[in-house]
Amino acid sequence: MKKILPAEWEPQSCVQLTWPHEETDWQPYLKEINHTFVEMVEAITRFEPVVIAARSVTDVPLRVREMESVSIFECPTNDTWARDHGAITLVDRDAESSPSVMLGFCFNGWGKKFPADLDNAIARKLWEAGAFGRKMTFEDHDDFVLEGGSIESDGKGTVFTTSQCLMAPNRNQPMGREEIEQELKRRLHAERVVWLDHGNLVGDDTDGHIDTIVRVAPDDTLLYVKCEDREDEQYDDFLALEQQLKSLLTSEGQPYRLIPLPMPAPLYEQEGEERGQRLPATYANFLVINGAVICPVYGQPENDRKALEGIAEAFPGREIIPIDSRTIIRQHGSIHCLTMQFPR
Repeated sequence: MKKILPAEWEPQSCVQLTWPHEETDWQPYLKEINHTFVEMVEAITRFEPVVIAARSVTDVPLRVREMESVSIFECPTNDTWARDHGAITLVDRDAESSPSVMLGFCFNGWGKKFPADLDNAIARKLWEAGAFGRKMTFEDHDDFVLEGGSIESDGKGTVFTTSQCLMAPNRNQPMGREEIEQELKRRLHAERVVWLDHGNLVGDDTDGHIDTIVRVAPDDTLLYVKCEDREDEQYDDFLALEQQLKSLLTSEGQPYRLIPLPMPAPLYEQEGEERGQRLPATYANFLVINGAVICPVYGQPENDRKALEGIAEAFPGREIIPIDSRTIIRQHGSIHCLTMQFPR
């Protein structure tokens, strides 16, 4: 029995969301983020079911509660970033009757930056409640810190990650890089780990999650954020990322096909002179589902168009669905960060 971490574009059974409420950081714009969540649910349920973890069923708008393809499970929550507190699931492609395995890793608020004790319990609570059906088993990996946004899989045994995240403080010290790589291989049943060393977005709370800068697509394709503004403070770091990607080889020894995505024009916490911190807006934070790709856009017509074209090129035959992510980015995340897919 050979378990493997599937690629995101492989068949899925459902997508998990964790619903916002007034005791989360979304409180100042709860109405706006609820609108965005409803948009996401409406888009996803056209293609597959949605599982929602919610502090209370009544936190979820009535129009979502009434959808046939939506299941809601009550459990306490700190926040809404399902990508990082959701379970990471392995499948056995050689045996259809073999159950998929949900791995419940430790989520500690991106290196103890934010409270996460309630969110760290969500994956097991949903599994115990039968949210993902009877074919799923659960393995407790709470002794190892790992967030779903920090890894990408090609579905062929290669896992991609970033050194800036996995080596960041308060993750798995005193483990070094080689020890962490061995743990990734063992726990995710990976054959090799590709480490990226550049491309940390300004304003990113995650210490450089790979799903904000580089994404894996079919046919040995990598989509990546390309900064073309030499005056941008991130230019040199993202140029180094591009150069590293050009040097990578597949497990078969061939170069990757590279598709650049534009860097959004800078967005800030506030408008005007007191603009605050730059926000880590990125087009790489899209979600692949059955038959579609749900993509963040930021009200920047030219950049939005280029990003959607690049994603469409990487995922031919799938519907490309843009969702305005300017409210999501105010909490330093985007579409992929808020979602976790589960394989079929």
